[in-house]
Amino acid sequence: MQNQLSILVLAASGKTGRRVADRLAAQGHAVRRASRSGDTRFDWDDRSTWASALDGVDAAYVVYTPDLAVPAAAGAITEFVKIAKAQGVRRLVLLSGRGEVEAQRCERIVQESGLEWTIVRASWFAQNFDEGPFAELVLAGEVTLPVADGVVEPFLDVEDIADVAVAALTSAGHAGEVYEVTGPRLMRFDEAVADIAAATGRELRFVPIPMEAFRAGLDEAGVPAELADLYEYLFTTVLDGRNAHVTDGVQRALGRPARDFREYAREAAARGAWDVSLARATTADTNV
Repeated sequence: MQNQLSILVLAASGKTGRRVADRLAAQGHAVRRASRSGDTRFDWDDRSTWASALDGVDAAYVVYTPDLAVPAAAGAITEFVKIAKAQGVRRLVLLSGRGEVEAQRCERIVQESGLEWTIVRASWFAQNFDEGPFAELVLAGEVTLPVADGVVEPFLDVEDIADVAVAALTSAGHAGEVYEVTGPRLMRFDEAVADIAAATGRELRFVPIPMEAFRAGLDEAGVPAELADLYEYLFTTVLDGRNAHVTDGVQRALGRPARDFREYAREAAARGAWDVSLARATTADTNV
């Protein structure tokens, strides 16, 4: 039986944090669920909330929102690591973004911390289609995104991220590992939308649009400039082909293959994720 650990989970209401916290609690660990509005308050923009969240925990699952690629991330991660060490934290598991130079700068800060560490470097989340920024587009029946012809991405089920993170937080053998985790196959965005259409029985279209039109839509919707800049970066720089390959990170970490996008789509459809009458608000934890 595993020793019970006290573990801080950041972004505990987000796509990965919620699943990580639930798994840890089911295993009997003492989970401290932290978010801007949770019982344990943690706000990356308010450093006065960090020390109390870290006090007395053995390990932490670290999710920087909105993304490690934003300019403020490196300074925040540096200070977070310093406070974590001072509070006696022994192990950090960092959720990172695949193909992001800026994110890798933050990874190095954790790697050079002197603490036990594991990096979970993830591809775009499958759950962005039902819990994230693409959900409303799917519900509307037309997914309009600034994706060029031929762009492919190995969409990753966040259930796999949660399993990898929990293993790294609680089990031996994962310290010092960089797990670059992807889904099992490369997919075009229209193929992903077609899989969702097949799972739901609905007619769905994928429509590529110019970045200028996409950015104008974000501005019209009142999306903050920093977040709009991040989306533009992700759809241009990160989707420039650098990530057009699958990896074995899930297999290395868990001894099993990554879940396929079709399995994700079928399960999401079965629970009503794209039922217009049951449409729900999207969550935070933006990572793609």
